Amino acid sequence: MKKDILNILCLIMAVCAMSGCIKNDLPYPRIQAQILSIEADGLVQPPTIDNETQTVELVLADTVNIKRVNITAATITDDATAEPSIVGIHDLSEAKEFTLSLYDDFKWIISARQDIKRDIAVVGQVGKTVIEDSHKSAYVFVNERVDLSNIEFTTFQLGPEGITTYSPSIDELHDFSKFMREVEVRYHDIVEVWSIFVIHTESKVTLSSVDAWTRVAWLYGTGLEENINRFEYREATATEWTAVPEEYMLSQGGSFSARLIHLNPNTEYVARAVILGENGVEETSNEIAFTTEGETVLPNGGFDEWWKEGSVWNPWSETASPWWDTGNKGAATLGESNTVPTDDAVKGKAAMLQTRFVGIGTIGKLAAGNIFVGRFGKVDGTNGIIHLGQPFNLRPTRLKGYYKYSNGPIDYADKEMSDMIGQPDCMSIYMALGDWDEPVEIRTNPKNRKVFDVNDPHIIAYKSFETTEITSEYTPFELELEYRSTSRIPTYLIIIASGSKLGDYFTGSTQSTLYVDEFTLEWDY
Repeated sequence: MKKDILNILCLIMAVCAMSGCIKNDLPYPRIQAQILSIEADGLVQPPTIDNETQTVELVLADTVNIKRVNITAATITDDATAEPSIVGIHDLSEAKEFTLSLYDDFKWIISARQDIKRDIAVVGQVGKTVIEDSHKSAYVFVNERVDLSNIEFTTFQLGPEGITTYSPSIDELHDFSKFMREVEVRYHDIVEVWSIFVIHTESKVTLSSVDAWTRVAWLYGTGLEENINRFEYREATATEWTAVPEEYMLSQGGSFSARLIHLNPNTEYVARAVILGENGVEETSNEIAFTTEGETVLPNGGFDEWWKEGSVWNPWSETASPWWDTGNKGAATLGESNTVPTDDAVKGKAAMLQTRFVGIGTIGKLAAGNIFVGRFGKVDGTNGIIHLGQPFNLRPTRLKGYYKYSNGPIDYADKEMSDMIGQPDCMSIYMALGDWDEPVEIRTNPKNRKVFDVNDPHIIAYKSFETTEITSEYTPFELELEYRSTSRIPTYLIIIASGSKLGDYFTGSTQSTLYVDEFTLEWDY
């Protein structure tokens, strides 16, 4: 009996000794603290929030004091805290770091930029003023006949209009006989010292550059502001020059440009600038040879090719390489495909995009019917990850096609879109060209959601079409692409159509169905 009691006491003592070494090795949950939304006075476009790099960029009007930016509201992940507080007055003349805490600390960077219009023009100027913001320098070129000691400015803006002061004042700024004058520029709490150069040039007219597309070329030249400047062009094998029509010309001071259309694809041309000088004498510039790009058609743009793999409809034939894809792999996890082929078409087959609640009973989510250029990545729980875009390096001028649409009031909405309940659903078609290094990843998971950003600096051209209007017959549409640069060459093309514009937020109407057919690219007006 005594031996049993002794054994029990030893066991108890051993357990107690071991308990002193026991550690809590259960990991804290890894939930990333994120900035979900942000508002500030003077925003000129929606903020760019990147959950991967944990950065926010605010684009502000030039009237905002960037050293005293008023962030009026911010939404962050539930239960997370921010240090310092995001809401309030911040100096964003340089990027500022914020720490979001939720079990772990996450470093976020908020930055701001302003697109301040800066322009200088003088009488007798040749070409456009070269403004180097980073070096605070401006270079103005004038004809040799212009007296550098008596320069007359017609435009002078180096800071926000209406609140900028200059020392010396513009009325006192005339003598550039030594080529350069310094000007103190003040606005808000900012003081900058700019170097202004006014320089004689022998050039009277120059063809600066040519950006050649498929049936379009953009011509850029410089000449004397007071003279008549124009362009001429010819095929490389021709001898006669053709004047670019006056209605194609654009002028700004001593700079001028033209959008030359009706060219032939894959053809070499030569262009030059021409100035009509004194006494009606013409002078011609240097010549630049350029070759137009080719044309191509959208693979399966008529949506005639499909094949079914299990419950998933794919918008390509079984033996073809995919160009288009859908969200069917996500929708089919709890139901059937909601983007399917249909014989109700303009020609052949069409794509029918249905918005449906996918799930069992009340468990599930709204799935908007969609079709896009790119590839479906994977299912993330009940969410999806897709990769928008296919490699593409040409520059079409528009996307054309046909659509038919029926809808109803929005009857499902994510909590952040709950105020949309009852409003008419809206279809959407958009196209973008950009110089991305890889397809654009889209994620619908609210914890790390990433939707397409129309302000993405990689975008070269973009246009969208949206409507809530019901159409019982196929109706033509046309997206005239708005190019943000004529010289940048795209690497990817994106097209996406959806029966519910807010489908990325699981918001839409279960009565919405969009039909699309016969998508084609156009290359000229």
